[in-house]
Amino acid sequence: MAFGKGSLIELTVENVAFGGNGVTRKDGFVFFVKGGLPGDKVTARIFKKKKSYAETAIWEILEPSPDRIPAPCPYFGRCGGCKWQHARYSRQLEYKKAHVAEALAHIASLPMAIVRETIPSESEYGYRNKMEFSFSTRPWLPPEEFAKGSKDEGFALGLHVPGTFDKVLDIEACLLQPEAGNRILRTLKRFAATSGLPAYGIRSHEGFWRFLAVRHSSFLDEWMVNVITSSENRETMEALSKELMEECTGIGTIVNNISQRKASIAVGEREVVLQGKGTITDRLGEFRFMISANSFFQTNSRTAVKLYEKVAEYAELKGNERVLDLYSGTGTIPIFLSSLTRAEVLGMEINATAVQDAEKNCRLNEISNCRFVIGDIRETLAISRFKPDVLVIDPPRDGMHKDALAAVLNLAAERIVYVSCNPSTLARDLKSMSEEYEILEVQPVDMFPHTYHVEAVVKLVRRKGR
Repeated sequence: MAFGKGSLIELTVENVAFGGNGVTRKDGFVFFVKGGLPGDKVTARIFKKKKSYAETAIWEILEPSPDRIPAPCPYFGRCGGCKWQHARYSRQLEYKKAHVAEALAHIASLPMAIVRETIPSESEYGYRNKMEFSFSTRPWLPPEEFAKGSKDEGFALGLHVPGTFDKVLDIEACLLQPEAGNRILRTLKRFAATSGLPAYGIRSHEGFWRFLAVRHSSFLDEWMVNVITSSENRETMEALSKELMEECTGIGTIVNNISQRKASIAVGEREVVLQGKGTITDRLGEFRFMISANSFFQTNSRTAVKLYEKVAEYAELKGNERVLDLYSGTGTIPIFLSSLTRAEVLGMEINATAVQDAEKNCRLNEISNCRFVIGDIRETLAISRFKPDVLVIDPPRDGMHKDALAAVLNLAAERIVYVSCNPSTLARDLKSMSEEYEILEVQPVDMFPHTYHVEAVVKLVRRKGR
């Protein structure tokens, strides 16, 4: 079969690869189909060819997959936020279960039968309690817009084009956040456009307006607006604050983070509180959490409760177990488990600010049996004298460092609950733990509908005689 970059080829998509694209084989060669769903029969154009695979984009859909539905968002396909709005939600859940099961089978040789059906998100849309939007000196336009005579002039406030850091798609709304957040987005965009101050140039590193970050408390239905700028301009920001309070409902606090860093991150070196306390409060189950502009909190609050309930179920706490939570962040898991045991719950976390937030949240909930240690897990575990009955592990996407994993095995806890956001690194770590622990059950949880991201909660029990 002769083909090269730019060639058109007829394909029938067989599966969905981790990363969200369709995948199929033809004459022994692997083809990835951007936006393809299982059952799609398409003519695809090859835009990248390697020795063993090619990447393609759909040129024409000859026969649509039964999984395919119209995407409700007008920006879908151009925006980097969603991959699967065009797939039925019930099938998205099946794709995610399959990704977890296949990773565990191929990497860790675990039976697929231990993977349960994916727990769905509480909401398919409007579920995100945090969104970050970028300013740009000009909006990115797709080729068809240029063909119509549109111009990439003025400035943009929106989301990044997939795979880019310097291309911003100007948007009026994002369906992943509640509608009140979109009202805030449009109000700020209108104000900034007429302020006389320029947007920040990602390449030039000049300009005033950098980012908008909004956070929402689903518990109180209260919003935080965080405007990130390159310098302080109190007069402009006070005028903006006044307009936001007049035009938008539910705003509890407005802050201005000021950042002169060149890095494109929505975090400032200092903060000015313009309205309210500078924090909002949300709830997970019976517990309250104080959220500042830069603190970590689960992005899908209502579904996070389902995830933590599964952690509690797998921990099987009877009331006297000592619990250790590695990578404890702002303390959500230790706090959630604290009422299930009278013994100590210890959290270990490398980020000092996160630990400070965790301690504040303990005081807010009048919890006395949680304690937190700041430090690298590899070092703090090696010198810790704390011997847990139950161990909870919630590492970053890279999974556990081999030294931390060795220290975990030395602890010899009776039960381990592993929470992962990356099926591949989860499988790698479980393979290393499988001699000492029996992996009983894996529960995928969908925290991010319309994306390929999936959380998984794993129940491990120490093998007898170990």
